[in-house]
Amino acid sequence: MFAGVLREIGHTVPAEGLAAFRFWGQTSERAAVWMAAADPVHLEAHLDHLRLYALRGDEVSRPHLQELIDYLQETLGDDERYAFVRLGQFAYLRGQEPIATAAVSPGAIDGREPDQFMPAGDHATAHDRLLSELQMALHDHEVNRQRAASGRRPVNSFWIWGGGTAPEKEMRPIPPLFANDPLFWGYWDSCTGVIKPWTGNFDEALNIAPDGFVAVAPDAIDSLQPEVMADCLDNLRRIVKRGDLRKLTLLFHDGLKIEIGKTDAFRFWRTVSPLLTEANDNG
Repeated sequence: MFAGVLREIGHTVPAEGLAAFRFWGQTSERAAVWMAAADPVHLEAHLDHLRLYALRGDEVSRPHLQELIDYLQETLGDDERYAFVRLGQFAYLRGQEPIATAAVSPGAIDGREPDQFMPAGDHATAHDRLLSELQMALHDHEVNRQRAASGRRPVNSFWIWGGGTAPEKEMRPIPPLFANDPLFWGYWDSCTGVIKPWTGNFDEALNIAPDGFVAVAPDAIDSLQPEVMADCLDNLRRIVKRGDLRKLTLLFHDGLKIEIGKTDAFRFWRTVSPLLTEANDNG
């Protein structure tokens, strides 16, 4: 989603440092050190492959995340190699020397085989060794025994991704942002862009930014809560019919992209695309 939004507004997607942007968005401060995101995941073993499941939001409580990160720091962290830290709902790996990391978050590959998204080749040796060490450390941890006993997926690995450092702040043309996502906040702050919290009201956003804006809805909308989705689309439909927007682009986590222009105002969502119907779930 982050990459898709940047492409839509004509910005180059950063090749590295996404974790540093997320940290920036959380703290409003640019970190000068190398860091990577360390997100809890569950790896499900099959006969000939692994499948990765992202553990987001309430799936791992903050006390449990803190306990796991403290344990990894105690067993694997040191002053010469790595340090594991938790900040709010997220965890990070800080390193004295950079290592190769995955380029995308676990949410982007949820339910898929992770191998093709991991770094490969000789430069990935340090990453692979670290991943093996932390998976061994987590194997029989008390938090995972509790999770398994209650029918929840154990945190049997952490996905290390987005490694790099944050760039210096630079004034760059960028539309105002309405979001709560710290990754977006960090990138927008690095460009000295206007940042406002997500309220769910597109009319308010239009009043603040009549020449255009980027709005990033929380994951709840992409979890297909019908009433939330319906309210958002109805709000956008009224705005388009009034002619207040010349162009509207909707991006979804599954890759669906919808573009609406002023000439489409009178047929905006009048018929439902087959892509959006339950009848095509098995297609």
